Amino acid sequence: MLDEVGRWLRDRSWSAADRPLDQLLAAKRRTGSTVSVVLPALNEQETVGEIVSVIRDELASTTSAGGPLVDELVVMDSGSTDRTAEVSAAAGAKVIHRDEVLPRLPARPGKGEVLWRSLLATSGDIVCFVDADLREFSPDFVSGIVGPLLTDPGLQFVKAMYDRPLLGSTGGGGRVTELVARPLLNLHWPRLAGLVQPLGGEYAARRDLLERLPFPVGYGVELALLVDALELVGLDALAQVDVGVRRHRHQDGQALGRMAAAIYATAERRLTGEPRGSTALTQFERDAAGAFVPRDHTLEAEERPPMCEVPEYAPRHAA
Repeated sequence: MLDEVGRWLRDRSWSAADRPLDQLLAAKRRTGSTVSVVLPALNEQETVGEIVSVIRDELASTTSAGGPLVDELVVMDSGSTDRTAEVSAAAGAKVIHRDEVLPRLPARPGKGEVLWRSLLATSGDIVCFVDADLREFSPDFVSGIVGPLLTDPGLQFVKAMYDRPLLGSTGGGGRVTELVARPLLNLHWPRLAGLVQPLGGEYAARRDLLERLPFPVGYGVELALLVDALELVGLDALAQVDVGVRRHRHQDGQALGRMAAAIYATAERRLTGEPRGSTALTQFERDAAGAFVPRDHTLEAEERPPMCEVPEYAPRHAA
């Protein structure tokens, strides 16, 4: 297995600089592929505007000689209470509220829910997901991971890899990855041991793969998509691209604990085949008197079915 992972790392790991933009535009024209970029967003007014502006100006411009790399730029608003929607629209994105998509089905809270619904709200042959809390955003986060899908028809799913420093340091980010996701993958799905950032929110895939995958509604979505894609299309259809450094807002330890619990529940479902409607987690805080007080959290473990099974989806993507 180590030999297989080593071969995969050699043959399926690249840098964003390996595929210049003009090469990608030529491949896009040759294949006729279209690209949708989706930013799932919940109260990201401080960062989403810059991300949209960079993608619009450098990758979605229709005035450039080579044409746009990005055909569709969508911010999927997951119920923001700040100015996320207004900032996104002003920067040039199409803003779609989660509840506007598939309204017959009440929305569940969670990132995976928004990503799943975005398949019904977009039309690109290639769908690229980018988190909306990134700072000092580079267009490499899009072009780097879309590039291999445009130039290699055998690839189906591409993850970004990067350094992930905590604020004011050179390392330390990705705590849930190192403490939960990487041990789970190495133990149970060792063919995925070569993924540098398995939980990263920046990845691109062919629509005809994404529409065949179930989506956990919450934080388990990234692990689930990787594991299920491996089972469906095999290791050689997966790849990763180094895009540099990812700077973003980091969450506190208790929030990371809830994320870890959701990821573990997602892995457990794939190991046992037993679905969970929700999973419970008890955490502790000190009260005003200094005593430890339990706080119970119910974490959504529901999964949405493959989008190709949703009746409303078929007419839009019959081809």
